[in-house]
Amino acid sequence: MRLSAVLIDPACLGSLGWDYLTRICQTLPGLGVVVCTERSTVAQRVRGLRLGADDWITKPCHPEEVLARLEAVARRRRRTRAPVEAGPIVVGGLELRPDQFQAFVSGTSVELTRREFEVLQLLADAEGRVLQREDIYQRVWGYAMAHGDRSVDVFVRKLRSKLERASPRWSYNHTHFGIGYRFQAEPADALEHESGVGELGAPNGHRADDHDGSVDIHRLEGAASL
Repeated sequence: MRLSAVLIDPACLGSLGWDYLTRICQTLPGLGVVVCTERSTVAQRVRGLRLGADDWITKPCHPEEVLARLEAVARRRRRTRAPVEAGPIVVGGLELRPDQFQAFVSGTSVELTRREFEVLQLLADAEGRVLQREDIYQRVWGYAMAHGDRSVDVFVRKLRSKLERASPRWSYNHTHFGIGYRFQAEPADALEHESGVGELGAPNGHRADDHDGSVDIHRLEGAASL
């Protein structure tokens, strides 16, 4: 029997809970991980998700909801197995390795979290097509996006920062204001020389997603949990 997802309560392991969560996410990157615990803070939930957990449930919770979330994680894992066998993807200065859930530039890891890699791989697989935020959320998180949820924006923003730092000669993630995102390797110097106009019409060289709505994304990073 092949295990698709596991439910973990770090509190049951005492002081070793966080170490166990870290080891299982690093050792078994293809395994879905759902954390179910009580009395958690926003900082703890964010930490767990950044370590590689796919979802976080706070007790008390209904057994049917727990099962539904595990099933959603398992469905996403099944969708990612085929690309894992397809081999690395090279675009611009970036190499995507689905077998390691990681991206590399000149052999050096970009140090993406598993969720960040899943978002990146989904965009890369679209081969230049624009993906709507709702579609990205549904296919990566496994269920419908709630109204006002900015998780996709937060993760794309983090991805852009890491990719531009690791591969400064290329620009990969492009914002389509009010719609979603497109992945395509374009020389960064070509974008910099555009006459005072930022990406997709954003003035003064700012990216469109930096002004998409009045909500400060930095304040919402803790909300990028599900």
